[in-house]
Order: sequence, then C-alpha cells, then structure tokens
Amino acid sequence: MPTVFTHEFNTPVYKGKVSFNTGLFINGQFVDGSDGTTIDVVNPTNGKVITSVSEGTQKDVDLAVDAAEKAFETTWGLNCPGNKRGLLLSKLASLMEEHTDEFSALEALNNGKAFNFARHADIVAAIDCVRYWAGWADKISGRVIETTEERFTYTRHEPIGVVGQIIPWNFPLIMFAWKIAPALATGNTVVLKPSEFTPLTAIRMCHLVKEAGFPPGVLNVVTGYGDTVGSAISSHMRVHKIAFTGSTLVGRKIMEAAAKSNLKNITLELGGKSPNIIFNDADIEQAVNWAMFGVFFNQGQCCVAGSRIFVQEGIYDEFLKRFTEKTRSIKVGDPFAPDTFQGPQVSKIQYDRIMAYIDSGKKDGAKVHIGGERHGNEGYFIQPTIFLDTKPDMRIVKEEIFGPVSVVIKFKDEEDVVRQANDTVYGLAAAVFTKDVNRAITTAHKLRAGTVWVNCYSIMSPNVPFGGFKQSGIGREMGEYALNHYTEVKAVHVNLGMKMM
Repeated sequence: MPTVFTHEFNTPVYKGKVSFNTGLFINGQFVDGSDGTTIDVVNPTNGKVITSVSEGTQKDVDLAVDAAEKAFETTWGLNCPGNKRGLLLSKLASLMEEHTDEFSALEALNNGKAFNFARHADIVAAIDCVRYWAGWADKISGRVIETTEERFTYTRHEPIGVVGQIIPWNFPLIMFAWKIAPALATGNTVVLKPSEFTPLTAIRMCHLVKEAGFPPGVLNVVTGYGDTVGSAISSHMRVHKIAFTGSTLVGRKIMEAAAKSNLKNITLELGGKSPNIIFNDADIEQAVNWAMFGVFFNQGQCCVAGSRIFVQEGIYDEFLKRFTEKTRSIKVGDPFAPDTFQGPQVSKIQYDRIMAYIDSGKKDGAKVHIGGERHGNEGYFIQPTIFLDTKPDMRIVKEEIFGPVSVVIKFKDEEDVVRQANDTVYGLAAAVFTKDVNRAITTAHKLRAGTVWVNCYSIMSPNVPFGGFKQSGIGREMGEYALNHYTEVKAVHVNLGMKMM
C-alpha cells in the first residue's frame, strides 16, 4: 500500500493537519509503483526528509496511458459534453478554494516559498486558471465555410486524445493548473509527471479530482524521475501531445523524443534571461519596487525573472542607490514567518547551481555589489545578490541562473538598450519603465519576447497568452490561443448536389 503522508502544521501563519495518500494516481486509484520503490521529498529549509512518495516507472506510464485511453474512448472526449466538463472543472476550482490554506502550507513546506505569497498569489492564480477553463469547455466550436451551393463545408475542433504533461518545481500548483485545465476542458485525458522535488500539491490535487467526480482515467499522475517517467511519456507511441515547462536543455530532449516516436504535437515553455529596461523618465520608486519583485520573487526561481536590469545613465546612480536599499530590506528566512519574502532555494542541486554561477561572476571580474554568499547555516538559503561592472560575454549575463541574482547594466539610449536586450538566445519576457507612452510602445514592439510589461512586472492573467520567442519555447499557454494546442481541426465536406460522371 502507498504511504500516507500526515503532517501537523503549527506555525504563525497556519495551524492545521494534513493527511493523504502519496501513491501514483492511475485510473482513479492510488497505487504503489511497479517496482515498489519510493522517492524522498526534502524540506529545503533544513535538508530533512518530509515524506516519501511512490516512484513510477515506464510500466506505470503504460498503465496510466491505458487508463487515459480507455477514459477518452468511453467517458470523456467526445463522449462527455462540454457543459459537463465545465461543471466538473468548476467544482474542482471550488474544492481548491476550500483547501486554500492547506495548499499554501504544502507549497511552503515542499517548495520553500513564503506561505503568504503562496496563499495570495500561487493558489489564487491556480484557482482562477481552472475556473477560466471551466468556462471554455462548452464554447469550443468550429465554423461553416462558404464554398459552393452544392457543398456544405464546416470545421470541428476535436480533442487530441491522451496528452502527456511534465511540470517543474518552481510553481508546482500553478503549473499543474496551467497544464490540466485546458487539456481537460477541451476533452483530452492526461498523464502528468510532477517534479520529483515538489510532488505534494499535485498528489493532493488528485484527491480533489476524485472528490469532484471526474471519471477514472481522465487524469493520471505518475511521480518519478525525468529519465524514466519523463522519458517514457515523451516517447510513448499512444501519447499524442506533450506539454512541458522547464529548462531549454530538457525541452530539446523532449522535442527530440516527440519527433522520434510519433511526431507528437508539442508545447514547450522554456528558459529566459529577461531584460528589464528603465529609462531616465521612469518613476524611480515604482521602477525599483517592480525591479526587486521581478528578479527576487519566488527566490529568483522564475522563468520570466528580470535578471538583466538595464538602467539609463541619467538615473543610474539614484536607481542603484534605491535598488540596493530595497534589496537589503528583503526578509530571507522561514517560509512560515509572516514577514518572509524570500525562502530557500528548492533543493541542494539548485543551491549548488546558483552558487556556481555566483562564483563564475566573481572569477570573471564582475563586482558583487551586495550578497553573493550563503544566508544562514542551515538549508538552501542564498543572499539576494546584485552584480555590477559586467561584460556581455559573462555567464551571469548570458545564462539563466534561476536564483536570486541580478546584474545592473548602464545604457545610453534606446537603440543601445534594445540591441543589448535582444542579444540573447531567449525571448520569454521583458519590461519597459517610462512615462512616455510612445517610447513604451515602440520599445515594447522592438523587443523579441513573448510577453512585455510596461511599468510593471510579472503580472499574469488566465485569459492572456503566455509563451516565448526563440529558445524560450514553442506555442502558447493560457487564453484562447492555447485552444489551438489541445484540439485537432477537422474539415468536413458534405455533398449537397454534385454528381460524378
């Protein structure tokens, strides 16, 4: 029998008890992995084991695909009307809302993010996403196309079938919602792999999916490692679409596996090295506040993090002074403390990776303005770090660090900064701070990024598409644009009077 995880929270921000099964969720049941092995889940604040979850294998992926395929052919897909799918998703969102504090506590415990941020940002965003897609479920339609009076021609947007989904560890519940909600709303069935570092909220969600009344096999969650479960999903011949959020390196492997197997439809949301451009006429106080949030939010573990901060020379000194003060004010510590902004990095692996980048910056000659060291003596905490005097070819300027590390770069004019901002293999997001509307719009249009914020940073809405240019990904998530990635378009030609001689 799978392990039952039980934990008593007694913190300043949440007191309560959780208890739930941590098995694989296949065909509506919690089961052990085929090999009977488990994966330890670690608390990033102290490196100690929280619990163990069942470890899936390729055989378990096969079983999950069998269940998903059967559900698609019998109780879901075209056999379940959109209004019913919408009602089930709406009920799931309501159940999530009832468990808001519990999900917030699990995210803080497992991921290390501050409880208050999880509660007021992550969980709210996940619920909004599920509700948004619940509304779409009965509004997916084709259209009649005028040809001739002797033909009736129309299109249908049909579900693809079994969809494979692989989500990262930085926003576990949000990414779970972003993936399953559009897939289920459009009538697909799902086999999903959460990160082995942060599987707890995905597993807990399976209990709510079952409680909401989704038929068995519609959603299947297989916890495991990337080179086993992730690889099996990506290369499975009966999985017809793969959606992945994570690094560009792994995205390449998934794209290769999708091509070599059955030419899966793919959606990839990958890395970024986002520029945040601050012009002389910007509201400095607001620019500082948003810049701090843009790079240090979620411990810097954010694909859109504004880690390259370009400041025009006329306000550079004043901006740096205020940005330094703002960064020094960040409270780093216990995710369950009421005033914590930055918790630990998610794992020892990620901690070591970020510290290696910081060491690289120091060796390459960049100046550590503040930070650049470990915070405390326990867990995976890193000081918020600002580098100055960088060069374009330094790794800390070119590569995604995925941690609380920023570089502040002085620029001369618009032409100069657009050139520097676009000098990257990535194109996920960017930001522009200015009071000049014309400059804001013209600069935004010149930036090669899938999302550009003006006088704000990292603001998302479920009805707005999200995705990247260049090596930041393929396709779009969220909004009506995502429908294209979860449906197949079928053209139907009906003969009304043509005769073949």
